[in-house]
Amino acid sequence: MTDSELQQARAQKWHLDGRPVRTLEEARAFLESVGFCLLYPVRPPVLAPTFVGCWVGADDRLPTWQHAFADPRAQDAKELMVRLLRERGAFEANLFDENNAFLVAASVFPYFYALVGERNPKHAPKVGPHSEYSQLACDAYEVIRRDGPISKQKLGETLGGSLSSAALDRGLSELWSKLRITRVDYKASEGAFWDVLYRWAPDAVREGISLSVGEALTALLSKYLDCVVAADQQEVEAFFGDVVPRSRVKEAVNALLAARELSFVHTGARSLIQVAPPRLSSEERSQAHSARSASAPRRP
Repeated sequence: MTDSELQQARAQKWHLDGRPVRTLEEARAFLESVGFCLLYPVRPPVLAPTFVGCWVGADDRLPTWQHAFADPRAQDAKELMVRLLRERGAFEANLFDENNAFLVAASVFPYFYALVGERNPKHAPKVGPHSEYSQLACDAYEVIRRDGPISKQKLGETLGGSLSSAALDRGLSELWSKLRITRVDYKASEGAFWDVLYRWAPDAVREGISLSVGEALTALLSKYLDCVVAADQQEVEAFFGDVVPRSRVKEAVNALLAARELSFVHTGARSLIQVAPPRLSSEERSQAHSARSASAPRRP
């Protein structure tokens, strides 16, 4: 595989080849195909598709989240993304930047939850010396659990006091990073709407709880390599490094290579990892050999 062929294959899979995604059905099919994507590109870049890129149908001068407010393409892409969230065709996670949505396909989300989410989601977070949650996060969780789905604006009013928007964002981020809550809607007049995840997507949460971390990680690694076509190990570790330790990612890659679920492919001077081509059974190999023999030109 040449580098040009690799880039062309990614452009086709990520809809950067002049085939923009416009409808809800197309958006759902795109996300199921790639597994996960960012809403906007990030700096430094992450090897992953973007939702705004598939909406535009190209990767030329795509807006980052800092400039999205002034780009009508970004607004249209975000509107389609919100429609996906409403109908549970996608789920949003706080992985790279809370201002830049990380979208996960519905079929892939249970594996992601197994790595990030709480194993006992109905157990309310508590404040303590070893807790990951602040008092504000615990208070916000209780309001969302009781009144959700609820807008950020109404949540702030319910919590009361002289609560700043930045402080509320920090509390929501603490809950969101562990998939306690998720954004389920957005309205310009009220902002994002939040709900507890176990109520919004009970089946996905239940399935995620039943998966082991190792099982989930190997499934996500395979899906990611299918999404990017091929990548070097550093790129794979960088993508998953915010979710699990890089050493754990390396172990999982080596295990998949040993099991021949992954294989190496050379692109120029680089040795990349890809999902291994499907292996033929002995019967299929025999049929293929017979077909080649039958089609081969006979010697005079």
